[in-house]
Amino acid sequence: MLKLIKSIIYEYLSYFVPEKISYEITGHCKKCGKCCNYMYSMDTYTEEEFKFMQKLFPAYKRFYIKGKDEEGNFIFACKLVTPEGLCSDYKHRLRMCRNYPAKRIFYPAKLHEGCGYKVNIKSFEDYLKEKSPDKNKTTADNHN
Repeated sequence: MLKLIKSIIYEYLSYFVPEKISYEITGHCKKCGKCCNYMYSMDTYTEEEFKFMQKLFPAYKRFYIKGKDEEGNFIFACKLVTPEGLCSDYKHRLRMCRNYPAKRIFYPAKLHEGCGYKVNIKSFEDYLKEKSPDKNKTTADNHN
């Protein structure tokens, strides 16, 4: 239980960490259902924590633990995804499903192979390059 409380506190505090890299998502959905069958939560470490989250948020009862990845993180799947990869309750899907993938995220996300979306990394240096004057101009051009 102490781990769960720490996880919630750390999640809250993470919103106040200065952003060094941003990630933008581009592309479109191919309706393959991979995102519904292979979801990750970096903050859920035990089955007990997951069960507690399902009690705290009853809508999470639609998810189940499918297994673990090579790093030991839980892989979740939705019980409502059809064999064709579509949501059987599309009209009432959760906000996280409606917003997936967020157009801007603050952590290095991995998308499934073949996904129609792409993660574009934008570092602080990239931001500075966009805001700086055109470096292709010569000194003479800048003085005229």
